[in-house]
Amino acid sequence: MAKFYYGGQAVMEGVMMRGRRSVAVATRKPEGDIYVYEELLSPKIYQNKVFQWPFLRGMVMLWDMLVLGTRMMTLSANISTGALDPATLPLVAEPGSVNAQNAEHAAATTGEQSTAAGETAPPALGGLPLILTMLVSLTFAVAIFFVGPLLVTGLLHNQIGTGFVSLVFEGVLRLVILVGYLYLIGRMADIQRVFGYHGAEHKSINTMEQGEPLDVEHVRKASRVHTRCGTGFLLIVMVVSIFVFAFFSWPPFLVKVLLRIVLIPVVAGISYELMRLGAANYRYRVVRWLLAPGLALQGLTTREPDDSMIECAIAALKHVVGRDEAAEGLAASTQGTAVVGIETTAVQSADTAAFVPNTTI
Repeated sequence: MAKFYYGGQAVMEGVMMRGRRSVAVATRKPEGDIYVYEELLSPKIYQNKVFQWPFLRGMVMLWDMLVLGTRMMTLSANISTGALDPATLPLVAEPGSVNAQNAEHAAATTGEQSTAAGETAPPALGGLPLILTMLVSLTFAVAIFFVGPLLVTGLLHNQIGTGFVSLVFEGVLRLVILVGYLYLIGRMADIQRVFGYHGAEHKSINTMEQGEPLDVEHVRKASRVHTRCGTGFLLIVMVVSIFVFAFFSWPPFLVKVLLRIVLIPVVAGISYELMRLGAANYRYRVVRWLLAPGLALQGLTTREPDDSMIECAIAALKHVVGRDEAAEGLAASTQGTAVVGIETTAVQSADTAAFVPNTTI
């Protein structure tokens, strides 16, 4: 079996981790303990051999960032603020099906109402609100990082000329906007906590890949930068886009705008393969030099986590690793290790049903 790279992302007051077969989110509840939600991944996407081909597997990463990541971020925000009681979360009928209607049905089956008198219903976790959120976010990102630099470059064409020089100027402007955006949001207190969880995610992955035990003491000592970080991926996207868009420098402005949007999956696919190639060959000095800017950029998107953040990252990672080990028939030693103050939920997909043990893995 091909080597699998575990990864994840920071969410509101928690960490999301993705394995071969499931995704787990460990979130701090308002009471301070950890709630772990685990959901089986759709085999039509994540176990499809077509999407494991080079360049096409970058589409799965885009799916992770745009759909799965947004949905789990929404879930963690609702749990961490107390807007959603984890006890109302039912068995997941299929990947991505958790929403307000499910929560209402779960409350009704236990003889409770989804909302008490004078209380408002928890925010929806799926359906139309999530789709609208993703569309607005995607539109904003495309407008700021792709269309905006193209527009500015077009307005200054008399000063900077056309051809490859204008493409380089557009790419540099795109990079400046990215760095400025990361710097500004990093000054917000809530985002700083998210960046702390981002650091915890990196540390736990680094610890596991170095063969060290997944406990707070060892994770705390690990590096908070990682060669497969999404921040570094964005930097590669900025560079690759210059060369991809160079093949389409001749059309009219409106056609260029359309091409910038249509070619995003192509740029992402190439960038993802370059990131994997760099991570696999990081032992070479020239590769370390090439990846150094991306690692340095992670200084804007990570913070040194505290132990409570590290505990969330460990809990989420142990869940997905344990499930993969159990599915492969291996001796999953972490399944017998209990972590105090962590709840779990049952998970079920349309094709497979499984129950997460009461002990955290």
